[in-house]
Amino acid sequence: MSSTRRHLGVVAAAVMALSLVAACGSDDDPAADGGNGQQDDGDGGGDEQVTISVSNLPPATESATREAFLARVEEFEAANPNITIEPSEYEWDVTTFAAQLAGGTLPTTFEFPFTDGQAMIERGQLADITAEVQELPYADAFNPSVLEVAQDDSGAVFAVPTAAYGMGLHYNRAMFEQAGLDPDAPPTSWAEVREYADAIAEATGQAGFSQMSQNNTGGWILTTLTYALGGRMEEGSGDDVTATLDNDGTRQALELLRQMRWEDDAMGDNFLFDWGTINQAFAAGQVGMYIGGSDVYNSLVTENSIDPNAYGLTVLPLEGDDAGVLGGGTIVGVRPDASEAERDAAVKWIDFFYMSKLTQQDAALADAEALVATDAPLGTPALPIFGAEQLAESDAWVADLVNVPLEQMMPFKESILDQPLVPEPPVRAQDLYAELDAVVQAVLTDENADIDALLETANGNVSSLVEAG
Repeated sequence: MSSTRRHLGVVAAAVMALSLVAACGSDDDPAADGGNGQQDDGDGGGDEQVTISVSNLPPATESATREAFLARVEEFEAANPNITIEPSEYEWDVTTFAAQLAGGTLPTTFEFPFTDGQAMIERGQLADITAEVQELPYADAFNPSVLEVAQDDSGAVFAVPTAAYGMGLHYNRAMFEQAGLDPDAPPTSWAEVREYADAIAEATGQAGFSQMSQNNTGGWILTTLTYALGGRMEEGSGDDVTATLDNDGTRQALELLRQMRWEDDAMGDNFLFDWGTINQAFAAGQVGMYIGGSDVYNSLVTENSIDPNAYGLTVLPLEGDDAGVLGGGTIVGVRPDASEAERDAAVKWIDFFYMSKLTQQDAALADAEALVATDAPLGTPALPIFGAEQLAESDAWVADLVNVPLEQMMPFKESILDQPLVPEPPVRAQDLYAELDAVVQAVLTDENADIDALLETANGNVSSLVEAG
C-alpha cells in the first residue's frame, strides 16, 4: 500500500518534471546523455521508430504541473528522436487494472505500489525487462530488499523501484511536552508507546495513540504491527503461499490495541480513521502518535498545513524473533504485450524520468531547487533504492537545501537502515487488508471482542482467496 496515495504521486512526478526541466541547458544535463549516464548516439539507441504511452500525466486542472510534465517529454524525445511519447493521465487502480490491460487501454509504462508486484508477476501482467534493466549503469546497485518486490523467484526483473519508504511512528512533540514527556526521547518499546499514549490522553484530553481502520488501512497498519512483533500474515512464496493471520504477533498487536482502547481510554473516540483523515487529525493536534509511512510528513505539509515544530518521527519498536519493519513504495512496470523495441524505449523513459535524480548530482540538485522554490518539503527520510552509501551521497548533494525539521526526524533516519525490511504480503494483500479492517474495528468498538475467533474467521476467508490465486 502506498503511504502517500494518489495526490502525492501526481505532485512528486510533476515536481520532478519541473526540476529536471530546470537542468536543461547545462553541460552536465542528464537529458544530453539520454538520462542514463551514458553518451547518447543521437538516435535513441536504435533506428527503429517506436511509440510508447506513459502514465501519470497531471490532469488539465493542474496546468503548471501538466506543462512541466509535457516539457520533460519534449526533452526525452529530443534526446531520443526515434521514440515518441504519448502521455496518459492513467493512475493505478487495482479494481480496474485487469480490465484495462485486457482492453488494451493500459499505458506502456505505469506506476503501481509494492503491494501488487508479486501478484502481477505471477499472473503474467508485466513484461520481463531483465535484459533492458541490466543495460543500466546502476543495474547491480539496487537495494536487494527493495528490488525483490519486482522480481520473480528466478531473479528476473519485471519493474523498476523508484521510491521506497519504511513504516514509522509519527508523534506530536507539543503534546509530548504537555504530558511531561521528552520529545527528543520517543518510545523505544510497545510498553512505552502504551505508557506515553496514556500520559498524552490524560494531559491533553486527545487521543494519545490512534489506529487506522477502514479502506484497507486497518489491515495495513495491523500488518505493520504484526511484523514489528515478529509475526507474518502469509508464509511461503510463488504458488506455495499460506495465510497465517492468526499468528501470535497479530494476537499481541490486537491485545495492545484493546488495552489502549478499553483499559487506558487513550485512543480518543474516533475509530474509523483512514489514511487521509488520520493525517488531518494528527496535523490538527488531535492525535499524539500513529503509525504511517516515513514519507507522510510531505503530505502533512502540502495537504494539512502541519506546524513543523510539532512534528516528530521515530522508528517502530521491534520486539520478538524475526521482527521487522514493513516497507512499501512505488515501482514502474511495462505492459506484458510490449514489443522488444517498446520495452527498450520504456526502460529508457523510466531511467530518464524517474531515476536520474537518484543517480546524478545535477538532476538531484535541480529537483531539490524546484521543490524548495515551491515550498514543497525536501529531505524527509526515505529508504534507499540503491545502497546506504548511495543514499548518503545523494542526501549530501542536496543537504544545503533541506527545508524539513530533519533533527526531529533523526530518531528514524539514524536507525531505519538497521531494521530488517519486510515486504507486504505477497498474495492478495489488499484483500487481506480489507478483511482485517473488520477485525480492527471490532476490537476498537466492542469491549468483549473475541480476538481468537475474529482471527480464525479472517484467516479462513483469506485462505480461500489465496488458494483461488
